[in-house]
Amino acid sequence: MSKYLLKLYIAGNTINSQRAISNLLRICQEELHDQYNVEIIDVIEEPQKAEQEKILVTPTLIKELPPPLQRIIGDMSNTHKVLLGLDLINQKWDN
Repeated sequence: MSKYLLKLYIAGNTINSQRAISNLLRICQEELHDQYNVEIIDVIEEPQKAEQEKILVTPTLIKELPPPLQRIIGDMSNTHKVLLGLDLINQKWDN
């Protein structure tokens, strides 16, 4: 299994930000075990990174590795949507 490189863009210490972090880390621990790196970027503290990645909404998760690059927007509470975005399940099973 390839190592996953994930970047989660949040805006401050809000409920939505905390929920996204918690949900993402839970999914990674359950599904990816030790095969992931998560970088959390606060767009308030690092606006240049958000601008560089063209982040318009937070929370936004970017899966950089393995290819293809994927973006998932929201608090990561929809586990099925996150698993689809990480290519851990096939689209054909998505109803």
